[in-house]
Amino acid sequence: MMILAYWDIRGLAQPIRLLLEYTETPYEDKFYVCGEAPNFDKSCWFDEKPGLGMAFPNLPYLKDGDRMIVQSNAIMRYIARKHNLCGETEDEKVRVDLLENQAMDFRNSFVRLCYTDFDNMKQGYLDNLPCVLQQFSSFLGDRKWFAGDKITFVDFIMYELLDQHRMFDSTCLDKFKNLRDLLDCFEGLEKIADYMKSKRFMKTPVNNKMAKWGNKKE
Repeated sequence: MMILAYWDIRGLAQPIRLLLEYTETPYEDKFYVCGEAPNFDKSCWFDEKPGLGMAFPNLPYLKDGDRMIVQSNAIMRYIARKHNLCGETEDEKVRVDLLENQAMDFRNSFVRLCYTDFDNMKQGYLDNLPCVLQQFSSFLGDRKWFAGDKITFVDFIMYELLDQHRMFDSTCLDKFKNLRDLLDCFEGLEKIADYMKSKRFMKTPVNNKMAKWGNKKE
């Protein structure tokens, strides 16, 4: 059974969890727990980190037998390759590669907002958000999934990012019907729907305790 290790939040691990559930891959969550304010002690991870035998020890990591894989997108691709979820045609693979990296830029900008000067940056972020979402909406077009007719691992990444943003601003997707349809279609997938109804599914927190947004468990 695979082991997925990460903080006890959604963060970078949530798309991986969704992909594991969708592909019916047996796995176990290993949670590290950050301490409370003001120190936010992370010794539970840092004490263990040097002895894991990884070239680049980091969270999340996926343990699959003797393989220890870090970097969230590398983990996503590792799982996706096993299930032909990386795109089939050259055009689909190009779209997957492009969106994989564009999604990380999108995520990093949101993380900067949530973990740094939230109060001063929030309005500027919200002002720019429609432009960013329009780009993703235009890229999706009238396709069912971002690469085409078949779901790929980048749809799991984008689902998580778009879902976090509608939690952040409930109206942000109002003008983007194709993005809303994609979210509905994703949540309607049998394995995903079952997971979201289960006790294993984590709705909150989105971010860790030192974040300015999404750090509460509801």
